[in-house]
Amino acid sequence: MAEQPNGSGESPNGSKAKTRKPTSAYRKLRRKLSITKARVPLLWFRHHGFRPPDVFLGSYPRSGTTWTRFTLYEILTGRASGFVAVNTALHGVGSHKTGWPVLPNGGRLINTHERYHQEYKRAIYLVRDARDVALSEFAYTRALEFFHGDLDEFLTTFLCKKINAFGPWQRQVSSWLDSPIAGTPDLLLMHFEDLRRNPMEGFSQMVDFLGVKADPGLIQRAITNNALEKMQEKERKEPVRASVKDRFVRSGAVQGWRSKLTPAQVEFIEQHAGKVLARLGYPLSKETPEPEVQSNSLLQTSSLP
Repeated sequence: MAEQPNGSGESPNGSKAKTRKPTSAYRKLRRKLSITKARVPLLWFRHHGFRPPDVFLGSYPRSGTTWTRFTLYEILTGRASGFVAVNTALHGVGSHKTGWPVLPNGGRLINTHERYHQEYKRAIYLVRDARDVALSEFAYTRALEFFHGDLDEFLTTFLCKKINAFGPWQRQVSSWLDSPIAGTPDLLLMHFEDLRRNPMEGFSQMVDFLGVKADPGLIQRAITNNALEKMQEKERKEPVRASVKDRFVRSGAVQGWRSKLTPAQVEFIEQHAGKVLARLGYPLSKETPEPEVQSNSLLQTSSLP
C-alpha cells in the first residue's frame, strides 16, 4: 500500500511528505448527493444478491463498528486484522458480492449503516449512546471536511436533518428496534458499552449467534490484538482519509459526553432522542447522579470508535 501522509505533513514513518486534503471535491459532491432523493435508486440496486446464510452487522456510524469488524475478522479467519485485510474480506451492503464466505454454508458477514431493510433476514445490531455517537461523528465529519459549523449547529443537523446518508440517529435506530426481526432469534442487539465492559462475553455471544465454533483462546487473542493502542498503530500503518486531519480510531469513550457536552446540548439531544435512549436502557441525564467516566487505560483492550 502506498504510504500516505498524516495530518502533521509527515508520512507514517516520520519522513516529511506533502500534506494532502482528506477528501476530494468529487467525494464531497457524492456526500451531498447521498442525503438527497437521488440516492433512492442506488439503495434499491445495492440491496440485491444476498444469500440465506448471510448475516448483517448493522449500526449507526461511530458506534464501535470498526473495532467489532476487526475483532470478528480475526475470530472468523484466524488472520491478523488491518484496514486493508478487513475491508477486503468483510464488505458492506453494495459491495457484498465479493465478500468472503466466512460463515457456515458460505454466508458472509455484511456491515450496514442503513435503516432496517426487509432484505436483512438475520443480523447483529450494535448500538451506542447517542450522546457519545454525536461527539465522535462531529469530530469525524469535521476531519473529512463534510461539516464546518460548531457543535451546536452539528447537533441540529445530527438530530433533525441529515448529517449523513442514514438520517437522524433516533430514526435509524428505531427502524431496527421496530423491525420484523426485533425481539426474535434473528436479531442480536448488542450495546457498545457492554462490549467495552466485558468484550469476552460479548464477542462470544456474537460468535455463537453467527453459528461459528471458536476456541475461547482465539476470541481472547482477537480482543487483545485489537486493543486501542494496537488499533491506532494499524491506522498509522494504513491511514484512512480521516487520518489526514484527525484520528479515525478514537478513544471510544463510555459516557465521555458528560465532560464534553454542555447542559443545554445534553438537553437538546435528550429532547429529540431521549425516548429511544430510554428504550435502549440508557439513563437520561436527570435520572441518575453523574458517574465517573471510565478511563481508557482501564479499558484499552476494547476502547474504539
